[in-house]
Amino acid sequence: MGEGLSDQSLADYAGVSAVAIEGVTKRFGDVVAVDNINLDIADGEFFALLGPSGCGKTTTLRMIAGLEFPTSGSLRIFGDEVGTLPPDKRPVNTVFQNYALFPHMNVLDNVSFGLRMKGVEKKSAATQAREMIELVRLDGMEKRKPSQLSGGQQQRVALARALVNKPKVLLLDEPLGALDLKLRQDMQHELKSLQRELGVSFVFVTHDQEEALTMSDRIAVMHDGKLLQVGTAEELYDQPVNRFVADFVGQTNLIDATVIDDEMIALANGTKIKAPNPYPGGTKVAMSLRPESISIGAPEDVPEEFRPTSLHGVVQEMNYLGHSHVYTVGVDWMPLEVRTNATPTSIKYEPGTEVAIWWDRRSDWVVPDEGYSS
Repeated sequence: MGEGLSDQSLADYAGVSAVAIEGVTKRFGDVVAVDNINLDIADGEFFALLGPSGCGKTTTLRMIAGLEFPTSGSLRIFGDEVGTLPPDKRPVNTVFQNYALFPHMNVLDNVSFGLRMKGVEKKSAATQAREMIELVRLDGMEKRKPSQLSGGQQQRVALARALVNKPKVLLLDEPLGALDLKLRQDMQHELKSLQRELGVSFVFVTHDQEEALTMSDRIAVMHDGKLLQVGTAEELYDQPVNRFVADFVGQTNLIDATVIDDEMIALANGTKIKAPNPYPGGTKVAMSLRPESISIGAPEDVPEEFRPTSLHGVVQEMNYLGHSHVYTVGVDWMPLEVRTNATPTSIKYEPGTEVAIWWDRRSDWVVPDEGYSS
């Protein structure tokens, strides 16, 4: 689709965003699917749109692709306004979850199809298609039909078909959703490696937090059509802007608290801890505490420096995950999840055991209590 990298070097676009979305809203009748979002995706970036079903991420991707048009706002690709252009006039290609391969065509014909539609001579199209087939590690399978391929191989064919046209931006709509866990994990690494090798901007839609954290240079978290936070995996995980992002990106314990002043908060059980934050006194907040940040042990084993803010409780549940033990510890007002590394020498705490939990204060993070910020 559209103009390829061979037609115009990306060096000509130095400093220009691959995708720039400004004040874009998309309505379907009375439903606001995307609500006045602003987003810049850099050249050569692996960018993820992350959120639950119905959050607006796929609609945003479809607007970049030209499969939907914004109700209002500006959408530019490498500086060119494309908001009203049809898909074939945009320098993008899309890989869908269902692959959309032609069942009657073999691998070579599937991959070369787009080039042939653009008028590329048959021999040249086949040569370019073979180069892309080799890049996605399917050489030797050129004559196979899609029905003779595994799900992962079909996914590679879909990637090769999209990339052979040299798009400036590759759009991926939940492309790994149909694969089993092991194959999905393998494809995550392959996709990231391929993106680095090609240097093309990838915009990736997913509802899988681990997938987004593993693959992306930056992530945009969406909810109810709004863009809540954009940042690196570390920024979203360690410094979420609100309760929704803290809860959605990875696993966390959200402990209700109230701001006392600009240095202290009071947890739900009355424990006061130092937590500098910008919220005024009396504000209802939540402290996000990741399970792997919490230490667990016998009450008498709490290190001296952690005793003032340690919490005591009873192990309600223990699950062994191979690499870790996951405990549910009931303190006096809520259950907390604790995750520890499982080693041959690690101590296991069975349900019913009285324990204490504590954490390094640098690992907690205070967020406003509302579901999301407007």
